[in-house]
Amino acid sequence: MQTLDTQALVLRVVDFGESDRIAHLLTPATSRITVIAKGARRSKRRFPGTLDLLHLLAVRIERRRPTSMARLDQARLLDAGTALRTHPARFALACYLVELVGRLAPEAAGGRDAQQLFAVVGGALRIAACRDPDLRLRALLELRVLAALGLRPELRRCVRCGRDVEIGATSGAVAFHVAEGGPLCPRCVHPADAVLPLQRGTLRALEQGLRLPFDRLDRLALGAQPTAEAHALLARFLRFHVGFELKSERFLDSFLAVERTRASA
Repeated sequence: MQTLDTQALVLRVVDFGESDRIAHLLTPATSRITVIAKGARRSKRRFPGTLDLLHLLAVRIERRRPTSMARLDQARLLDAGTALRTHPARFALACYLVELVGRLAPEAAGGRDAQQLFAVVGGALRIAACRDPDLRLRALLELRVLAALGLRPELRRCVRCGRDVEIGATSGAVAFHVAEGGPLCPRCVHPADAVLPLQRGTLRALEQGLRLPFDRLDRLALGAQPTAEAHALLARFLRFHVGFELKSERFLDSFLAVERTRASA
């Protein structure tokens, strides 16, 4: 039996049987892990106020056998995400990000990738908790999470020949091949290709957004057109390469539509 003491972010919780709960957690030691909390629904003393979406916990997990579900032995609340819960639009963005992670993060995969994913998701949620969300912030945080998951689109090099798309550029536009996950240089694009036209400045801004610390994302200039292009790119990229719609996406879209209406009023 292996005992794991670590921090954990609650991605999802479902009731199981008459008294138990199953929790999907993100930890820096395991990436995503599914655990069972025995008696969590019946006893008021076990896990009081801890097993809820977006809660950051200190947990003890017992992993008995590789083929059996891990057991949540202890959980202590570190952060309830109150700043997210008191602002509906920020809460919607956070729900979208954690659902994305919950659906795409590998199960029980440790190492540096798990540590990086946990750090990126934590950083994204901290920014979401203190910024009014809009399409710009959504695109930048979404891209950072996808990159940490190993699913980011290519932004600089032609996905067919590896050539930098800035070399030999004759205009500000570049053809982005959604199915192949990146841009095409002028000599590799074919008339029959189904591509998304993007400004090179949009790709440069997104690439810069991947390198900036979270607390400096506000300094990244991303105007209305690049923001719309970035949103369209990530939406089509996710649809093609992930293949499903997240339940929280429409919830988030409704709040962002209200924010856009207010901004234009």
